[in-house]
Amino acid sequence: MSNPVTITLNNVSFQLRKDRNFDWLKEMGSVFCVFDKQDSGNISFGIQKDETKRFVKYGGAHTLEYAGDPQDAVVRLKEAIPIYEDLKHQHLINLVDHFEVEDGYALVFEWFEGKCLHPHWSFPPPAKYNDPNSPYFCYRQLSIELRLLSLNSIFSFHTVIERRRYVAADFYDGSILYDFTTNTTKICDIDYYQKKPFLNTMGRLWGSSRFMSPEEFELGASIDEITNVFNMGAIAFCLIGGELDRSYSKWDAGKELYCVALKAVERNRKDRYSSVADFYSAWKIAQQSDCTRNI
Repeated sequence: MSNPVTITLNNVSFQLRKDRNFDWLKEMGSVFCVFDKQDSGNISFGIQKDETKRFVKYGGAHTLEYAGDPQDAVVRLKEAIPIYEDLKHQHLINLVDHFEVEDGYALVFEWFEGKCLHPHWSFPPPAKYNDPNSPYFCYRQLSIELRLLSLNSIFSFHTVIERRRYVAADFYDGSILYDFTTNTTKICDIDYYQKKPFLNTMGRLWGSSRFMSPEEFELGASIDEITNVFNMGAIAFCLIGGELDRSYSKWDAGKELYCVALKAVERNRKDRYSSVADFYSAWKIAQQSDCTRNI
């Protein structure tokens, strides 16, 4: 790779493989942060104008962590627009604008003061798990009550996407933002969510293997609501359990919730819940049972 190019906008600097004109960003406001370590081919910015903040995701630049064609990233961004519009929800970041600019494409979202629970660029493992400044570490210090409320936000959103016939491809802890001041959870980066029917034509689909079901590695497999169930169970083990260590000793909640999560991540599809709606219904019953037992 040739020497990277350093670009400075306001007081924020970042590097690209090739130079790119970002003067259009300055017209939107002042750049106060940049997210340039993504492997998606996108680069994102925090922009402020007067009292309003926006999150701008741009495809079309030659980012350092992406070796593909920047125009592929542009196509994916454009394909994501109807997904965000179809799945508008109080726990999903809100798309407010999108447009073509500088041989690329930009999506503009409302700003959310949340921290990403998998900031691999600033807290790569093991720092993610043991650094007191890591958002994931801080999240795991929250009470189990607050974390269960957070999970309920995630599960309720995914019952909605299920009703609208979507599957949650590439959903992982990096898709979760948490505001530690308001204790609010929002979901971001749903760009790869797919409308049913959806077959695995890749072999290994997009995503983090920590959250992926066996069928997401199987060429020709159907990816559906039962796949979503596995994903939700894996998220539960990430946020209140031992992540890939799914033993009860690593679980922070009650036994009945543990059994619901364990059923969700069964390798055999037939042994899981048949839908996220069924999973979430069992989860709420178990949550109430665990709470009653602790009174």
